[in-house]
Amino acid sequence: MDVMRGTRRMQSIFPILLVSVLLLVAATSVHGRESAAGAGASASSGGSTKKKSVGKKTGKKTVTALVVFGDSIVDPGNNNAISTIIKANFPPYGHDFGQDHRPTGRFCNGRIPTDFIASKLGLKELLPAYLSPNLTKHDLLTGVSFASGGTGYDPLTAQLASVISMTDQLRMFDEYKQKVRSAGGEAALTAILTKGVFAVCAGSDDVANTYFTMRARSDYSHASYADLMVSHASTFLDGLLAAGAHRVAIISMPPIGCVPSQRTLSGGLSRGCSEGHNEIATMVNAGMTRSVAELGTKYREAKLVLMDIYGFLLDMMVRPAGYGFTESTLGCCGTGMMEVSVLCNGVTSAVCGDVKDYLFWDSYHPTEKAYKILVDYVYDNYLQQLIA
Repeated sequence: MDVMRGTRRMQSIFPILLVSVLLLVAATSVHGRESAAGAGASASSGGSTKKKSVGKKTGKKTVTALVVFGDSIVDPGNNNAISTIIKANFPPYGHDFGQDHRPTGRFCNGRIPTDFIASKLGLKELLPAYLSPNLTKHDLLTGVSFASGGTGYDPLTAQLASVISMTDQLRMFDEYKQKVRSAGGEAALTAILTKGVFAVCAGSDDVANTYFTMRARSDYSHASYADLMVSHASTFLDGLLAAGAHRVAIISMPPIGCVPSQRTLSGGLSRGCSEGHNEIATMVNAGMTRSVAELGTKYREAKLVLMDIYGFLLDMMVRPAGYGFTESTLGCCGTGMMEVSVLCNGVTSAVCGDVKDYLFWDSYHPTEKAYKILVDYVYDNYLQQLIA
């Protein structure tokens, strides 16, 4: 579907408008919560996960690489290399990352889901950004992430944020395949395509930013916008499968209406979960279930799994104590109500006293601890099916 008229004009004024909004909100967060002295311990331990036991072999030896596409949830620093304000390569991001607590471009206090997955698969401890200037031959042969914070299935989402679209990520994958051939030969590429795991995580920015905050698709109903997202997601997955990927994991939409920033913007005075956001998310998930089944019929040699995280994350949000958290409606950074990306910074945003008590690091992204719990769940309940 063509992008609606006026997109170019909107794109040109978007950075100016967004910076103005960010500066306005930043001014209100200067007096954020004080950082506790000595807070620097790793928040990688998890709480209760309510996962079922699969009882199968881990399949580590059968996985050659992890290749990832998507948004800020799985972006380890690609946005560092492009011209956009959607970045996280400055403090306090990286607050608990490694021994030197350095910001890497990950939108988190520490590791992100793909780091934990790569480790569980026995590949490496951290999954690097494809655009990293320090990418090695080993990195290429064991997998990279093409993800870009702020992107989405809807092409308009990436345009508005000036980030890497899903279509461009697929083009980068073609370039990556050539690099793999040069580094390890045709056999190495075949091994990655047939025995690697391909993961896709996107959609939240379409709903939260493009549809609700920017109102850039105001001529779409909730149902028609969900259909648009599913259509673009299906086209992307079809392209990925046509490019040779055999084992593909698609992460479902989360209850995006319950993240702190969307509670603040659309949850009323009580900052409740936004029903509209979650309605679209559930519609997208239903559509993706049908799409994945259709693609499985078309690509019979491939193995696809839709990893449904909606219910599990919602339970974490409404019953945080069951997972070892005390706060699930505010982020740890600043006031926790709006700070994300450039708003969450070392100048205007203090860090909460005890990060491990928080489900969210900033107003949009979970903490390392929350990601660890989530990955344990999806690995045992979905990924093992894919690699068995």
